[in-house]
Amino acid sequence: MSADVHQLAQMLHELDDQMVSCMKCGLCQAVCPVFAETMSEGDVARGKIALLENLAKEMIQDPQGVQKKLNMCLLCGSCAANCPSGVKVLDIFLKARVIVNTYMGLPAAKKAIFQGLLTKPALFNSVLDVASKFQGVFTKTANEVIGSSCSRIQAPVIGERHFMPLAKKPLRKLEAPRNSRPGKSGYRIAFFPGCLIDKVYPQIGQAVLKIMEHHEVGVYMPAGQACCGIPALASGDKNSFDKLVACNVDVFEKENFDYLLTACATCTATMHEIWPLMSGNLPQSMQDRIAALATKVMDVNQFLVDVLKVEAPVAGTGTKVTYHDPCHLKKSMKVSEQPRLLLKTNPRVEFVEMADADRCCGCGGSFNLEHYTLSKEIGTRKRNDIVASEAQVVATGCPACMLQISDMLSQHHDKVAVKHVVELYAETL
Repeated sequence: MSADVHQLAQMLHELDDQMVSCMKCGLCQAVCPVFAETMSEGDVARGKIALLENLAKEMIQDPQGVQKKLNMCLLCGSCAANCPSGVKVLDIFLKARVIVNTYMGLPAAKKAIFQGLLTKPALFNSVLDVASKFQGVFTKTANEVIGSSCSRIQAPVIGERHFMPLAKKPLRKLEAPRNSRPGKSGYRIAFFPGCLIDKVYPQIGQAVLKIMEHHEVGVYMPAGQACCGIPALASGDKNSFDKLVACNVDVFEKENFDYLLTACATCTATMHEIWPLMSGNLPQSMQDRIAALATKVMDVNQFLVDVLKVEAPVAGTGTKVTYHDPCHLKKSMKVSEQPRLLLKTNPRVEFVEMADADRCCGCGGSFNLEHYTLSKEIGTRKRNDIVASEAQVVATGCPACMLQISDMLSQHHDKVAVKHVVELYAETL
């Protein structure tokens, strides 16, 4: 309640300017994964925008109610991608969450996680390094094909989830920081692994480094990288988000490179789209620094196909592999064909398309934590489409999607491996 009134007024005014183009046509209903399960008008983009048009009044009357409605969203961007009026729904919802949480204040638990831990990369890494050593005491293997675990005891946060364990060694301990010059390719990239690749899926990061070495691409992978910031921003913590962005800008602008690559769809969209979007309150010099870095951000699949011109040979045979389109990769970054082409470069892979490949898997980061039952219902639809494809492997371009899909397949005892596209491409080199 102690938030600066003038700051809130300015933020509300900016939000009003963005919402005027919504015609309330309702086409967002057809593509919203949450609405498909709840059939509640308040859970679809049109309903939320109607609520936000009276945000100042609603915040005073029922701030918790407004917050609850805003959080009932995966931030998948399906509504924005299919909006005939071009309403930037994702931008609106992120700014609205910041406004509401600025007004209400951040809950103590989230404040401890974001401000006390996430914004301190060295401490965050150390805590998870310790956790990785003792996780076996509390967990057991759930599905050997997938590599998932489940809790030995009924834990309040974990519940019935089947989750991927922390890696025995994170990427930053398996691979030293890189600062190599370009070879025959002529290109030099910076590599941002992100939290999940560093701490859960280091093999993805190693695949990226192997690929770059094969194509003689110079790599700048500095120490001291921080989270891209989307967990904090999705919870309305703009201050922590700004600190994380500044940390990464400081680290990466020390060297020159052609592209800043990520193998995480969420990180890619956050850094390319959301970093500049949310920088308007910062000094102009910082806005310029963020914009300069954001323009270089590119998904690794897109780099390999569009820049390095990797091509697929004749159709392969062998292991059946299907592909799940991460929401942030297809709907935000418009990257869809490139990962499919990369899968087809593996002669030991037979690519099969699943139904509704671009349907959201239901993860949504914190949405999975706060609304797991609903997240699981959405994820089960994805699991059913994967199984119906008869694929032995499901590939994707987002570690968060990999977590959700692994959970759904593992709980149904499906023997379908979950891999990143670059892992399968690296096998061919």
